[in-house]
Amino acid sequence: MTESLEYSALLRLIDERSAAFRSAVAAAPGLDAPVPSCPEWTVFDLVQHLGTGQRWWAAIVAAGPAEAPPAKDAAEAPRELEALLAWYTESNELLLSALREAGPERECWTWWSAGVSPANAWGVARRRVHEVLVHTYDAQLAAGAVQPMPADVAIDGVAEFLDTCNSTPAAWPHEAATIHYHATEGRSWLLALDGTGAWPAPLTDDAAPASVSATGTAEQLLLFVWGRLTLNDLKIEGDRQVFERIIAWEPEE
Repeated sequence: MTESLEYSALLRLIDERSAAFRSAVAAAPGLDAPVPSCPEWTVFDLVQHLGTGQRWWAAIVAAGPAEAPPAKDAAEAPRELEALLAWYTESNELLLSALREAGPERECWTWWSAGVSPANAWGVARRRVHEVLVHTYDAQLAAGAVQPMPADVAIDGVAEFLDTCNSTPAAWPHEAATIHYHATEGRSWLLALDGTGAWPAPLTDDAAPASVSATGTAEQLLLFVWGRLTLNDLKIEGDRQVFERIIAWEPEE
């Protein structure tokens, strides 16, 4: 997904996926409808979560380099559908405006500063693409009309998750292991887990076999790493316990 990594393309994807999100929310049975992939959440909760997140990251990007993030807006979103969708649209535009003004290289606070993904506006934009992408799936599931994700966006989503959420210098507390993710679209990724932490690793022809591998479409792999699908939804080969351990792992840096 090389072209989507261009900053302008990331901003376009945030806008496009947000439009799909709003459409799914509008098609849901109601704001009190449950979201099956987010236990205990309603459609209203989902919109408030994503909209509040867009506003928070807009403030983070606008603040530039900082030791800590600004406080989140504690105000509750409106509970009437039309007003809620307008509020979310405004939330999304606040983020896009902040990203446009900042440019890709502006540094800012991020919770993944110790990982592979850069702590700048480009890294924020890429993260928010996939945040909106997965929550659009959640909203579509609530509406009973899940649509396929764009394959190239889902492919980058797997890579972004490994770069951001699965990158840490915290020592892996178990025997060293490797996880091979293989998308049926032809892309693969390797995650190495050892005493130096967890890091995406290059795939080479002479590399030793991975401890465990997971095969599925890019969308299935993305939904798995985000906790929407389970091991039973993928083709798993090797030591399943490695997956069980990383799912349960809460590293402290």
